[in-house]
Amino acid sequence: MGENAELGAFMAAELHSQPETWERAVAMTEAQSLLPADGERVAIVGCGTSWFIGQAYAALRENAGKGVTDAFTATEAPLDRDYDAVILLTRSGTTTEILEIAERIRGTVPVIGITGDPTSPLPGLVDRIIELPFADEQSVVQTRFATTALALLRASLGEDLSAAIAQARSVLAEDLDADLVEAEQYSFLGTGWTYGLANEAALKMRESSQSWTEAYYAMEYRHGPIAIAAPGRVTWALGQTPDGIAEDVANTGAHYEHRDIDGMAELVRVHRVALERARARGLNPDLPRNLTRSVILDA
Repeated sequence: MGENAELGAFMAAELHSQPETWERAVAMTEAQSLLPADGERVAIVGCGTSWFIGQAYAALRENAGKGVTDAFTATEAPLDRDYDAVILLTRSGTTTEILEIAERIRGTVPVIGITGDPTSPLPGLVDRIIELPFADEQSVVQTRFATTALALLRASLGEDLSAAIAQARSVLAEDLDADLVEAEQYSFLGTGWTYGLANEAALKMRESSQSWTEAYYAMEYRHGPIAIAAPGRVTWALGQTPDGIAEDVANTGAHYEHRDIDGMAELVRVHRVALERARARGLNPDLPRNLTRSVILDA
């Protein structure tokens, strides 16, 4: 892995900065006040990583009793459901599908934008804007922008993220398990809000290292997907896990990976494995195959 250390240099620096960017987001109380009030019906919309972060936020907000919250990918977002506010989440602020939604619903419902690029078109198309330029990235593969946006969203719900931040620092300081880096296949599991993180973990591994990855609700995993588990493969659970799942995976011969830490800190572990797996294959996750920083469609 050492001889390819220059591969993914941006991703490495960005994923290691996450505890600091989370702390900055937690401290942004004025920005958090721009987010929907308690009791409002909310839709959060994003593409790819941003959609999965939206899934996590939607589950957390509803579980906290703050109001109905739906998460949609931009092209499949039914926004004619009497929402009190719509959140558009986009790192670049240039994603075509997000900008089209902003233009289409402008003036019909309050729209809140969250972006890493204040110079993008998004701020001019929304009613309220939250800018996270310190979390923006040079790597095509997202790490810190996604988790920093989620840290801000979680803090707005009244969550204390001090333990998650401390856990992330510990994760970044430890040695990686070679078995995780060298696995043949990965299935990521989540429950509640960590299902969105499981989707994001699978996407991160897939984008960074061209790996075979899947994601499921933890209880749903037994209903068919566990058939893929086998020696040399990894089933990786984020957050709380249902009783018996570890034993079920062990019976297949697959490796079961789980820690009792905050799901965002566990996602940082996935980021590190994805980076080192890419390097081991001679791949550059800063410039992954077939991907660009933002999907901008021709008119």
